Amino acid sequence: MKALLLFFVFLLILLLKADETDAGRPYVDDALLKRITVKYNQNAQKRFENLQKILDRVKYADDVKKLSVVNRFYNSVHYGSDMEIYGVKNYWATPWEFLGQNRGDCEDYVIAKYYALIYLGVDGKKLFFTYVRPRNSKIPHMVLTYFKTPRSEPLVLDNNSERVIPASKRTDLTPIYYFNGDTLYKARDDSIGHQIDYRSHKEWEILQDNMKRKKI
Repeated sequence: MKALLLFFVFLLILLLKADETDAGRPYVDDALLKRITVKYNQNAQKRFENLQKILDRVKYADDVKKLSVVNRFYNSVHYGSDMEIYGVKNYWATPWEFLGQNRGDCEDYVIAKYYALIYLGVDGKKLFFTYVRPRNSKIPHMVLTYFKTPRSEPLVLDNNSERVIPASKRTDLTPIYYFNGDTLYKARDDSIGHQIDYRSHKEWEILQDNMKRKKI
């Protein structure tokens, strides 16, 4: 009986250590951080190290706090067009390219915020890449939205705003589509909206491939 009890205690310790290891998994591991530093510079390394510290601080916070902290951190990155940075009209950068370059356009802010929040344990089903039409511009814009429930009013994370606020207070933006990687929805004022059939999203598919390859 004593031997059996000791066995279960030992097993519990192993399980707890495994949980601690998984919980302590860094957003960017040492191997990837080394590649980033070599490709860019030590300033890029410091940016990722600072990001890790910030993410660690809010690891056990509620979703709203996580949204606010992640939005504020990434909004400090400089804006730059895809043509200026990558020489192409439209490119969805990985979070590592975005923070490594320390520049990106609206899609890149959304992508980086999305993956950081996933890392922090926010349910991906609550996060949507959202195409909007700014009131005083004909150029489409993208923001990240968070729905606590499918019927909840979304919170908006925008690279043009330090504050994460309800969509009803962003009267300067008109939502067009919500996209969560698997499904496209046409926006409605009172909810996510209705699903639209579509075959693929080219930029999303390329991004997923680049994420798997850990493209920097």
